[in-house]
Amino acid sequence: MADRTVITFGTYDVFHVGHVRLLERARALGDRLVVGVSSDALNISKKGRPPVYSQDERMEIVASLRAVDDVFVEESLELKREYIVEHKADILTMGDDWKGRFDEMADICEVVYFPRTPSVSTTALIEHIANR
Repeated sequence: MADRTVITFGTYDVFHVGHVRLLERARALGDRLVVGVSSDALNISKKGRPPVYSQDERMEIVASLRAVDDVFVEESLELKREYIVEHKADILTMGDDWKGRFDEMADICEVVYFPRTPSVSTTALIEHIANR
């Protein structure tokens, strides 16, 4: 059987255990894990603020993890299909906060949504730190 490539995407800002668990679950589905790290510009357009850590720093953090085989910059949510094809992904994984959003990709790969880690949210962590 051919190697199976899994692809996932995220900001991975203020890296926490929820990120680790999601990436490890994604990697367990295949032989190779490729991660699209959202660009600074994409995060500003999605969340109205820049990430705490720069795109390069976030990519370095994600690339250093044993579960991750390759990282690239995700420039646009609308390019998911192109990224999947470019990286020859067999499986797309996302957190279940995106459930249903990428079901149309099922024509080119399997789509898996993972439950989020309870009580862990990057946004909530940033707000907690900012309000101290």
